[in-house]
Amino acid sequence: MTIARSPRVLVDATSVPADRGGVGRYLDGLLGALAVHTDIDLSVVCQRTDQERYSRILPNSQVIAAPAAAAHRPARLAWEQTGLPLLAQQVNASVLHSPFYTCPLRAGCPVTVTVHDATFFTEPEHYEKSRGTFFRSAIKTSLRRAERVIVPSKATRDELIRLLDADPTRIDVAYHGVDHTAFHVPSEDEKARVRARLGLSSSYLAFLGAKEPRKNVPNLIRGWIAAVKDRVEPPALVIAGGQGHDDEIDRVAAEVPANLRLLRPGYLRYADLPGFLGGAIICAYPSHGEGFGLPILEAMACGAPVLTTPRLSLPEVGGDAVAYTKPEAAQIAEDLAKLLDDPALRAKLGAAGLARAKEFNWASSAEAHVASWTRAVRHQG
Repeated sequence: MTIARSPRVLVDATSVPADRGGVGRYLDGLLGALAVHTDIDLSVVCQRTDQERYSRILPNSQVIAAPAAAAHRPARLAWEQTGLPLLAQQVNASVLHSPFYTCPLRAGCPVTVTVHDATFFTEPEHYEKSRGTFFRSAIKTSLRRAERVIVPSKATRDELIRLLDADPTRIDVAYHGVDHTAFHVPSEDEKARVRARLGLSSSYLAFLGAKEPRKNVPNLIRGWIAAVKDRVEPPALVIAGGQGHDDEIDRVAAEVPANLRLLRPGYLRYADLPGFLGGAIICAYPSHGEGFGLPILEAMACGAPVLTTPRLSLPEVGGDAVAYTKPEAAQIAEDLAKLLDDPALRAKLGAAGLARAKEFNWASSAEAHVASWTRAVRHQG
């Protein structure tokens, strides 16, 4: 009788940026769940600045620091093609997982790649030309060279099949999860602390995410202005997250009437996110399209009523527990006004979102990843 051997997996975490962001949340959640998984033998290679962090998350796994030069993107991409395959051989990996679009062309073992979304193809106008060209090429290469491709939603899988004629038998869906300890219904003290830090004494609408054109922040600002400008006590709008590269945000922000408050605090402390999201009267995320939509899941887990768009994967995450709008400013304004005028609906959405968020967890995501890695090893064998 042949006894199936657990795969030895090398995860390349060197693509996590300094601000962590979405890919950082993905790997933190996934690796945290894998730390208690008994069916794999795990090694992780990461930036030197992340070695201590991942050593805490994975106390029983091998955590290796990449060369210091890999902190710079061009050098990291070059190391990915040369140094990473050598490292896979040194740790005797039976599968190499690349979690952010790119992978070695010749790894010496099966490779799996996470392709987070297909919006580089469906929404090309919302990306800088060089960035869009790079990621479209990376996705096409990964679809050709990887043993299996992991995606966070059925919508992403379907778009890759439709647009790129990807082989559906080699694509595995692994939904993201949410850390229900970190993202929770906040206490009144947590809400008050965030309001004090932001200098807010009244209600506010929240957006959390990168300032990319795809996120549709300018139309959110325009819709908010139209929805609240004539109200006696208009709620503020807080646009939190990284700076991104959407120059239109500055132009629209300059048009905000004097009686309204638009705040752009940049990154918030991780510990403040539940108070920020759960303390908002509405969390608005009118994106043109997402590969998953982690910000709306995190807001739902904090008990916030969410307004988003029914684009690509977002209905897979939100279901009937969120309100939907269209990306145009006039429709955002109309739907924001409806929610602002209906406290009962906001309370209903908050409760429904909290219940739905419990269906998403990193343990289930880890199981789906392990299943994909096992398929990759078996196919090679």
